[in-house]
Amino acid sequence: MSTWLNPYLKFRDTAADALAFYAEVFGGKADTLTFGQAGAADTTEREPLVMHGHLETPDGWTFMACDTADTDPREFDAPPVDLCIGGDVEEYDKVAGWFEGLSDGGIVVLPLEKQMWGDWFGQVRDKFGVSWMVNVSSGEQS
Repeated sequence: MSTWLNPYLKFRDTAADALAFYAEVFGGKADTLTFGQAGAADTTEREPLVMHGHLETPDGWTFMACDTADTDPREFDAPPVDLCIGGDVEEYDKVAGWFEGLSDGGIVVLPLEKQMWGDWFGQVRDKFGVSWMVNVSSGEQS
């Protein structure tokens, strides 16, 4: 059996919207299972909450997500995790497109620009509060 690591993102009531957004940015189709579909009592008058969501991208990435209980003590305003994505210089347009897509409705912390170490690098916090570090390797040795 091979090993793997996937981000499992937790949201307050926006998991379905976030997965749909990431599907638009990265491609693929988001699949979700709500608490009601899984047989749990729906305890909210809001939109059905996601018990488990899954997005597989054409690049082979897997994102999982859910809506978390209001009783979860974590702060969801600024999670202390950055998701890092990138590619080689031949993929610049693709990676820059991801950066642009993630920036829609979000906050560009650092524009995607050529850096002193030779790569293009930028940071963005998307409209769901997830922080992203984006790097395009120039192939140069610094």
